[in-house]
Amino acid sequence: MKLSVSLAIAIVLALSPMAPGHARLHDSQEKAADPGSALPSESVYQLPVVLVDQHGQAREWRTRRGRPQLVAMFYANCRYICPLIVEAGKAVERQLAPAERAKLGVLYISLDPERDTPARLAQLGRERRVDDARWTLAAPRAADVRSVAGVLDVRYRRLSDGEFNHTSALILLDADGRIVARTEKVGSQVDPEFLEAVRQAIRSAPPM
Repeated sequence: MKLSVSLAIAIVLALSPMAPGHARLHDSQEKAADPGSALPSESVYQLPVVLVDQHGQAREWRTRRGRPQLVAMFYANCRYICPLIVEAGKAVERQLAPAERAKLGVLYISLDPERDTPARLAQLGRERRVDDARWTLAAPRAADVRSVAGVLDVRYRRLSDGEFNHTSALILLDADGRIVARTEKVGSQVDPEFLEAVRQAIRSAPPM
């Protein structure tokens, strides 16, 4: 049975140490993306996770609150499906006007933090020709991978050869980190319903 996002987050938090200063679950009646307000209970940012990006900078992922995010999980050594997941994100961006792109964050989170160092992620970004100023390729701590995958409903299994079987999906978060859409159609052809959800999330986001 598929868990709701709120329940999945609650279970993960119950099994994980609470980060210092981390807000506990609250109702979602507060103004969207007000950095001083409590996070909605359905926000994935309830999970206290630090991500290290391709520039070696470590930040809590809730610092991305404030604008919609296009999120996926992948790993750099993947030769087959992960390049298609990257192309799917690029394809969505190509359909957006420059002003829309400026209001959308792109976050790709590694399933393989042991190998996906900042240098390896930066290399991948160059290989895949992603916009380094706009795309964040990042890795959590190894101990946090399963929690991140759980709240994003990404299923994965590490194989004996070090590769992964995993869900191939693009996930759309609103400005407060709630999952509002997802698609498992990856590659250069854009899922039109998902694209419309992206545009709606951008329109609904508060001014930056």
